[in-house]
Amino acid sequence: MKKQIIVLSAILFSTAFIAQNKGLVANSESPYSKLQSVGLQDVKWTNGFWKEQFDVETKNTLPYMWDLYHNDEVSHAYKNFEIAAGISKGTFKGPSFHDGDFYKIFEGMAATYAVTKDKKLDAEMDKAIALFEKVQRKDGYLHTPVLIDERWGTLGPEEVKKQLGFEKYNMGHLMTAACIHYRATGKTNFLNIAKGVADFLYDFYKKASPELARNAICPSHYMGIVEMYRTTKNPKYLELANNLIDIRGTTEDGTDDNQDRIPFRQQTTAMGHAVRANYLYAGVADLYAETGEKKLLDNLESIWDDVTYRKMYITGACGSLYDGVSPDGTSYNPTDVQKIHQAYGRPFQLPNATAHTETCANIGNVLWNWRMLQITGDAKYADIVELALYNSVLSGISLEGKEFFYNNPLNVSKDLPFKQRWSKEREGYIALSNCCAPNVTRTIAEVSNYAYNFSKEGLYVNLYGSNNLSSTTLAGEKIEIEQQTNYPWDGKVTLKIVKAPKDVYAFLLRIPGWSQGTTISLNGKKINEAITSGSYQKIVQKWKKGDVIELNIPMPVELMQANPLVEEVKNQVAVKRGPIVYCLESDQLPENASINEVVLDVNSKFTTDFIKICDRQLLSITASSSINNDTSWDKKLYKPLSAKDSKEFTVKLIPYFAWGNHGKGEMSVWLSH
Repeated sequence: MKKQIIVLSAILFSTAFIAQNKGLVANSESPYSKLQSVGLQDVKWTNGFWKEQFDVETKNTLPYMWDLYHNDEVSHAYKNFEIAAGISKGTFKGPSFHDGDFYKIFEGMAATYAVTKDKKLDAEMDKAIALFEKVQRKDGYLHTPVLIDERWGTLGPEEVKKQLGFEKYNMGHLMTAACIHYRATGKTNFLNIAKGVADFLYDFYKKASPELARNAICPSHYMGIVEMYRTTKNPKYLELANNLIDIRGTTEDGTDDNQDRIPFRQQTTAMGHAVRANYLYAGVADLYAETGEKKLLDNLESIWDDVTYRKMYITGACGSLYDGVSPDGTSYNPTDVQKIHQAYGRPFQLPNATAHTETCANIGNVLWNWRMLQITGDAKYADIVELALYNSVLSGISLEGKEFFYNNPLNVSKDLPFKQRWSKEREGYIALSNCCAPNVTRTIAEVSNYAYNFSKEGLYVNLYGSNNLSSTTLAGEKIEIEQQTNYPWDGKVTLKIVKAPKDVYAFLLRIPGWSQGTTISLNGKKINEAITSGSYQKIVQKWKKGDVIELNIPMPVELMQANPLVEEVKNQVAVKRGPIVYCLESDQLPENASINEVVLDVNSKFTTDFIKICDRQLLSITASSSINNDTSWDKKLYKPLSAKDSKEFTVKLIPYFAWGNHGKGEMSVWLSH
């Protein structure tokens, strides 16, 4: 009977694709999702912070990345597809995740097209899709490192080894990009390719042993295959998604680095490679939205607590270690103590100068928390989405949009006596590990889809930024909202009702967890209800055109301290205002002074003013500080503490995401006081 249902569903889908009008996740029929996405095209930035960032995306980042990945002298990504298609001869070049990087850029292009309807983008995407069609094997398989060797007869017995690379990761990004393209354009050409890939994976995992199946070292395909199920309604894809969880951790050679030493249902803390971990958690959240398996959500909530309260940086960044061991273990047996890479460390182990904090891991934090928000409606997850977007995600790209960071340290010191693997300067192309640049490219194109959600209660307002929303409620009624604000520099937000449902309807406004003293007024009259930080404030009534909701969120400068168990920042403070974390760069210091010698005056009269960096207006914070004249540490590990002869001076702190945009220098988020 089950096989008959699958066959019938496949036949129905082959004749007519399921109608849709949804966003990054098509969760309108997900039974365990409290919130539902608005359409990709439903929100348009109009001015202010995110409009500026979207303009950088469309004018600089997206065309730059598209051209870069077509330049075979640099990335070879598009060239690999051409070689695999037989259009030209050659060998595979570049990292094994090159295919996936190209799909990320493609996804960013599709999301941008949804908003702009730029015909040039549509034509470029169709051209790329036609190439993908030529590359894809008859059984649906699509992974250029293997297909190139297959075509030119050089594959040999190393096929299985290559599957231990990024094969499923690439396929996952293909499926996700194809779903976004389908929702943005209504075309099925890329989705048909993705169906072939999903069908191949279904057949592969039905037959593969656990040992062969554990090749997915960065499981983007968990999100991808659930999204294919949501898009096509083919139940075998949900069956595959369940199988992907069931098969994890069932081999004897699993690792903490890959989160598969033990089955997921036994995992309660974050471990191993932070990108792989966050992608896994996001995929499991997607699966929970479809199945409602309580154990999955219980574990996700336990892991979330571990990350948020013990392992996450103040910027929302994840993955503190370049290398380490996990867990501590009680012996030197390598099955107990394993090397881990680019990983979550121990609880409260949060170094700053050597923080790995890969941009992809921080984006993974957004993807995971966004999905947790969808299934729970809890504002604490939206708080993390906002924190990471404004700080550790945007720090991964320059203000002009053409240079990128692989990792995002919270301190850069010129006197460190060792060289780290990754640069402390943004680069246009990060050789062999440029995965973060395409990832941040698609993420910025998609931020508008995080701004709102629908639920049975009403409209959730998650992120603030000047935009127009034009959408359809769950009951099928038109709704149009004009949001105006200078957020994140100012906490005043106005929502003007242009069109609303005829009957009573609710607006649920996120009151950020960092805020205090928020007030709300309706048509100029203050609402006297209690307003709780870290929650959604519900306003219910019949609405008419021209009604205005005004939200005022105070944004004082705040000095933040860390849990005393975070050894690296004892007796130090970080400066935060609203959702923005600030930092100090060495261009603010006296000549030859070190960033690590600065003592911030916590009793300063902190003032704010706008400054221009790379033609962007950013709010800076001015404060008083001092440096002891005796700053020499040559051949000294320790010396007596002395407050004599300290020199006072004024510094300007800038948003952390903007550091490193005007030359090489030192930087620190945490400052002594």
